[in-house]
Amino acid sequence: MNGALSVIHFLFPLVLASMVPLALVAMGALYSERSGVINIALEGIMVMGGFIGIMTIRYLENATTMHLQLIALIGLLVGAAAGFVFSFFHAYASINMKSNQIISATALNLFAPALAIFVSRTLFLSRRVVISGNYLIREVPVLSDIPVLGPLLFTRAYLSTYVGTAIFIVLSIILYKTRLGLRLRSCGENPQAADSLGVNIYKIRYVGVLVSGALAGMGGVIFVLSFATRFDGTVVGFGFLALAVLIFGQWHPLKILYAAFFFAAMRVISSTYSGIPVLQDLQLPSEVYRMLPYVATLVVLSFASKRSRAPKAAGEPYDAGKR
Repeated sequence: MNGALSVIHFLFPLVLASMVPLALVAMGALYSERSGVINIALEGIMVMGGFIGIMTIRYLENATTMHLQLIALIGLLVGAAAGFVFSFFHAYASINMKSNQIISATALNLFAPALAIFVSRTLFLSRRVVISGNYLIREVPVLSDIPVLGPLLFTRAYLSTYVGTAIFIVLSIILYKTRLGLRLRSCGENPQAADSLGVNIYKIRYVGVLVSGALAGMGGVIFVLSFATRFDGTVVGFGFLALAVLIFGQWHPLKILYAAFFFAAMRVISSTYSGIPVLQDLQLPSEVYRMLPYVATLVVLSFASKRSRAPKAAGEPYDAGKR
C-alpha cells in the first residue's frame, strides 16, 4: 500500500504539470472553433510564444535580480502576448480574406520554428535558448502540509500550473455564463442567425482566434518551463496533441480536462516507466512505452470521431448572404 502511494505521489505532480498546458491550449482551440474558425496553427503558435517567452526569461535572469517566480510570470505573459500577435495572421487570413483555414494555419506551423531557429542561431550561434533558473516549487508553504492533497497538488509544482488552472476555470465560466460566451458559441453554430440579431461575426471570430493564440503562446512557455531547461525550436507535438484533447473532449471544457489528464498520464508513463515497479516487472521493450501516447491518441480518436460534436459552422468562411 505504501509502495502504491509513493508511486502516486511521484507520478501525479508530473501528470498535473503535463496536463495543464494541454488543457490550456485545447481551451484555446475550443474558443477558436466555437467562434467558427479552425485553428490547427497551435503548434506553431506554441513554438513562437515559447521562443519569445523563454528569450524574455533568459534576459531577465541575466539582467535583473528578480525572484525566479516573478520572472516566470513575466515570461508567461510575454509568451501569451507573442501568441496573441502571431495568431492575428491566421485570423486575418481566415476571417477577412476568407482563405482556407487549414492552409493558413499550416503556413504558420511551418514558419514559426524556422523563424525561431534562425533568430536563435543569429543571436546565440545555436538553435537552443538555455535558461539557468530552476522554476520548480519544491513545496508550497502551509498548503503542502494538507493531508493527502498536499503532497499531490502542492509539492514539486510550477507556478505556471496554478496560473494555467485559474485561467482555464475563468474561461470556462466566460464561455457558458456570459453574453460574450453565448455570442461566441452562436457564431460557431449559426453565424447567419447571430448576425440577424446584431452580433458582429467578424469581431467575435477575431476574439476567438486571438484568445486561442494567447493561450497557445502561454502554453509554449509552460511547456519549456515544465519539461526542459532550454528551448530548441520545438514543442514535440503538444499543439497537435491539444487538438486531439479537444476532439476527445467533445468541445466541452470539463471533458477537455478529463481528456488532458488521460493524455498527460500516457505521456508521463511513457517517459517514467522505469520508475514504476509494476511496469518494470512486465519487462516489455522500451519502444512499447515510448509509442504509448501515440497509440492511445489513434485509438481514442478513432472512437471519439464517431460521436463528434464539433460546431456546425467551424471552418466555414462567413457569408452574410447565405441562409
